Amino acid sequence: MKFKPLKDRVFVSYAEEEEKTKGGLYVPDTAKEKPQKGKVEAVGSEVKEIKVGDSVLFDKYSGSKVKMDDKEYLIIKEEDVLGIVEG
Repeated sequence: MKFKPLKDRVFVSYAEEEEKTKGGLYVPDTAKEKPQKGKVEAVGSEVKEIKVGDSVLFDKYSGSKVKMDDKEYLIIKEEDVLGIVEG
């Protein structure tokens, strides 16, 4: 699968938070409003600070979810990325 985002967009492998705690309790959607983490798969030509392969944090309701090849991705603007996770 090849996808090239336009301008300042970032294409991210989207990882949902687990819906169940280690103790077996289910976590409702309203309690999951913390930043999400994903891996950058592709960047647009105007993206300056993020590169392919970076792990990034972004708000839960940022961007647009898309499904390709039975996998869920997120397309977000560079300005919606909260930070890069190092290490």
